[in-house]
Amino acid sequence: MFNLSLSSAIGITLRTLIIYIVILAGLRLSGKREVGQMTVFDLVVLLLISNAVQNAMIGPDTSLVGGIVAAVALLLVNAVLARLSLSWPRLRHVVEGTPTLLVLHGDIIESHMRKEGIDEGTLLAALREHGVDKIADVEMAVLEIDGSISVVPPGGISAHVKKPLKYLRHQ
Repeated sequence: MFNLSLSSAIGITLRTLIIYIVILAGLRLSGKREVGQMTVFDLVVLLLISNAVQNAMIGPDTSLVGGIVAAVALLLVNAVLARLSLSWPRLRHVVEGTPTLLVLHGDIIESHMRKEGIDEGTLLAALREHGVDKIADVEMAVLEIDGSISVVPPGGISAHVKKPLKYLRHQ
C-alpha cells in the first residue's frame, strides 16, 4: 500500500503536470463564458485532485501514495503558477486572460461578442441584472475573466449584482 519507487513517483508527477497544463490550456481556449465564476486555477485543481484521489482509491494499478503524489504535485504547480502570475503580468495574461469589452457607448462590439461566444440574449440578461433595460443605456459592458459581465451605465455607477450570469444561462 505504501510501496512506491522513486521512478514511479517521478512518472506520476510528470504525468500530473502534463495533464494540468493540457486541461489549463483547454479551459483557456474554451473561453471565459464556460468557466463561470471559478478561476481556471480553481477548476483545474478541483477536477484533477478528484480524479487523482478517485484513481488512488479504486484503480487496480494506482496506490494511495500515488494519488497523494499527484495531489501534492497539482497543489504545488498551482501555487507556483499563482505566485508567478502575481509577479509577471504577461504570465497572468496567458493563464487567466483579460477582460473583453462587449459594449461601448451604447454600441455592441460584434466581433468581441462572437469571439467570446456571447449572444445578444445573454448580454441583455446581464444588463437586466444590473437594472439596465436597453443597450443604448450602457456606457460600457465588460466580460470579466471570471465569466461575469460588468455593466457601467452612463454616469459610471454600477448596481451590485447578487446573482452571477452563469446561473441565467441554464434557465
